Amino acid sequence: MVKLAVREMILAALFAALAVVAAALFRFGAPVVPFSLVPFVVMLAGAILGAKVGALSMLVYVLLGLIGLPVFEKPPFGGPAYVLQPTFGYLVGFIGGAYAAGALLPEKGQPGFFRYFLAMVGGLAVIYLFGLPYLYLILNFYLGKTFSALQVIKIGFLPFIALDLLKAAAAAALARAISRRLGVYRGKK
Repeated sequence: MVKLAVREMILAALFAALAVVAAALFRFGAPVVPFSLVPFVVMLAGAILGAKVGALSMLVYVLLGLIGLPVFEKPPFGGPAYVLQPTFGYLVGFIGGAYAAGALLPEKGQPGFFRYFLAMVGGLAVIYLFGLPYLYLILNFYLGKTFSALQVIKIGFLPFIALDLLKAAAAAALARAISRRLGVYRGKK
């Protein structure tokens, strides 16, 4: 069993709340996969809180939606049936993406921007590794539509990767600045 300090629980809750706000305020885009700022929050959570607490914060976000709170980007915005939405794999990927972004940064020291950026890109890769196969499976086997792997990439990856890389760069810069400014690294003093 993992023991968390009160500070870690509060920070995990804060980042879960930030994900809710990012999903609610900035949702628009394509009919199947919406544009969202949640990946930005995911990468920040991993970089600032570390792998475990960052992943926990995104797990809390996903669980809030699955119990029925309207926290996700597209209708029905929450509930257990959301697992049948084509984009649910991205939500699972948020948990892994936060973990990866945190795990790819060293525990000690103050890495440079490039190291932060590579960690953010690693987090994005995990989001897509969960999101794209799930999108393919739900579209083809649950919704009964015929989509090739290339078509899934065209609707679930290509329209978003450039903006996601910009979010990764912004998250890297912000996470590095926060850790330097506060004199903390990975949620620790």
